[in-house]
Amino acid sequence: MNNRRFARTAGWLALPCLVAAGLLAWYVTREPATPFAQAPATATFEPALVSRGEYVARLSDCVACHSLPGKAPFAGGLEMATPLGAIHATNITPDKTTGIGSYSLADFDRAVRHGVAPGGRRLYPAMPYPSYVKLSDDDVKALYAFFMQGVQPANQANIPSDIPWPLNMRWPIALWNGVFAPTATYAAKPNQDALWNRGAYIVQGPGHCGSCHTPRGLAFNEKALDESGAPFLAGALLDGWYAPSLRQDPNTGLGRWEEAQIVQFLKTGRNAHAVVYGSMTEAFNNSTQFMQDDDLAAIARYLKSLPGDPQRDGTSWQYQAAATNPDAPGAHTYATRCASCHGLDGKGQPEWMPPLAGATSALAKESASAINITLNGSQRVVAAGVPDAYRMPAFREQLTDQQIAEVLSYVRGTWGNNGGAVDVEAVGKLRGHTDPASSSPIILHMR
Repeated sequence: MNNRRFARTAGWLALPCLVAAGLLAWYVTREPATPFAQAPATATFEPALVSRGEYVARLSDCVACHSLPGKAPFAGGLEMATPLGAIHATNITPDKTTGIGSYSLADFDRAVRHGVAPGGRRLYPAMPYPSYVKLSDDDVKALYAFFMQGVQPANQANIPSDIPWPLNMRWPIALWNGVFAPTATYAAKPNQDALWNRGAYIVQGPGHCGSCHTPRGLAFNEKALDESGAPFLAGALLDGWYAPSLRQDPNTGLGRWEEAQIVQFLKTGRNAHAVVYGSMTEAFNNSTQFMQDDDLAAIARYLKSLPGDPQRDGTSWQYQAAATNPDAPGAHTYATRCASCHGLDGKGQPEWMPPLAGATSALAKESASAINITLNGSQRVVAAGVPDAYRMPAFREQLTDQQIAEVLSYVRGTWGNNGGAVDVEAVGKLRGHTDPASSSPIILHMR
């Protein structure tokens, strides 16, 4: 009797388990909906659509991940470190064997906006589809036209990821998407004007600014994807750099920047406050400087609308003249190694040698950017096709970890800066996990 009761109970329990398993299998293997499911195959596209797609590719900075110096544009290969292991960007040229040449418009849309490649293969969210999902249908169609007709095919095999089993199973990404990835394109806010909405669209969508500048949660999700969340663009540590706040934080963000200065920074790579460096250099070299002026103005308008966090930043930084004390730790190193460019007064030579007095890297509590650029120098900035004449040199061979910690602590505690002292162990850690900046940046000349 007990055995029959157990069998009957097990049978009733098995039924919902089988149903749940079936639903899970359907959920993780289903293809996302696309408005292009019935779109006819197109062999050629109008030049105007291809040109529009090239501009969308600039807005989206596709080259940053999918190109390597000395290799064919968009042929992939870039190694990206993740907490789970290394993954490599894929070939997105129209090569039919190793690239995306066999993709239909629907296939392309599912991959770009939903992270699902043909056959149901899930893409890692290092591909910023949680942002690209906001792309309009017209921009997706233009982007497809550009990649199919405006990019030269390159037969370059993709490099497998280095994530071990079982962490390399991709079906759980579907569950991650269900929790953290939006599914709708950008919807204009009726209470905002056209300029603000255009800026919001670029920042949240193709620009995917939050991928670097928004802090992430325990599941490596961006904590907010638009202005409705306070963490959105509030600053984040990524790949050995601290991407600063893009909100109106007066010290660690853009609170002291005027709209025109934001436009100038994105257009020329420099302004009175800063010069592009770190990961932003690649974004400038291949993306922001090619944006139309009205789009840059829209980005500036949107960013200036994002309130800062007074509890984090307090009152706006004010310059304070430093008392001369050559015996202070780091003072001698600063005078002999740094002052010729940045000035004994820390004010630099704007707009060529950036000031360290009031610099975000000297005011933020996170010191990674200051350490990284001191160790490894800056990548070449190329504005309007002209490489810059001044670069931050790498000091990893000239200065010890102790000297770097002392000089950065001096900078971060002088002229009103209050970022705090730098730990020598933090310098050593970044020394072991970073490399000198390349003097040969990726500069893509599309056409």
